[in-house]
Amino acid sequence: MLQYETVPVTPFQQNCSIVWCDETMQGAVIDPGGDLPVLEDACKQLGVTLEQIWITHAHIDHAGATADLAEKLNLPIIGPHPGDQFWIDGLPQAAANYRFPPSRPFTPTRWLHDGDTVTLGKHTLQVRHCPGHTPGHVVFYSPEIKRAFVGDVLFAGSIGRTDFPQGNHEDLINSITQRLWPMGDDTVFIPGHGPESTFGRERVSNPYVGGT
Repeated sequence: MLQYETVPVTPFQQNCSIVWCDETMQGAVIDPGGDLPVLEDACKQLGVTLEQIWITHAHIDHAGATADLAEKLNLPIIGPHPGDQFWIDGLPQAAANYRFPPSRPFTPTRWLHDGDTVTLGKHTLQVRHCPGHTPGHVVFYSPEIKRAFVGDVLFAGSIGRTDFPQGNHEDLINSITQRLWPMGDDTVFIPGHGPESTFGRERVSNPYVGGT
C-alpha cells in the first residue's frame, strides 16, 4: 500500500508530503520548501528511505530547499513541468524577498508533462499538468489509494492565486474542472496549504468552482 504523511514546513506552513511504499519503505518527498531537519527527522521516525524529490511547482515555499536536499542525499529531482523554469531561476531572489533562508536554482533530473507517470517502489502515480497558478504546475495522482497531491491548484474552500507572473485564472479553472474532477468525487486531495478535502465536496461547496 502507498502511504503518506504531510509535514507543514516554512513560515507559510506549506504541506510537504512524504510518500512511501510500505513494502519497500522507499520514499519520495513532495515539495521540500524548507525546514530540512524537520523533514529528515520525520523520515527517520517513519523508517522511510528517501529516493526521490517530486516538485509540483517552483514557488519558494514549495521548492526552496530542493537543491540542498538533492545535493545532501544525492536524490533525483522529478518535476515540475518546463513552464516553471523561470520560477526555478528566480528562487534566490524569491528567498530574499520573502526573508526565507537562501535558496539555489536547480536542474530537474526529469521534467514532467501531462500524462507522465512516476514510480515509487511498487506503486505508480499519474502526472497531470495543471497550469494556472504557475504555468508549469503538475499534480500527482494515485488511483490506487484515491489521493491527489495538488500543490496550490485547489484548496479546501478556495483555489490557487493567479496574480503572480504568468498566472492565468482561466487556465486554473480549466485545470480543476478538466484535469482534477475526472479523478472522481471520492478522491481526497492534499493541497499545498490547509486541510485535505475531496473533489466531490469542492464541486458542491467551493465558491470559486462549485457547480462546475
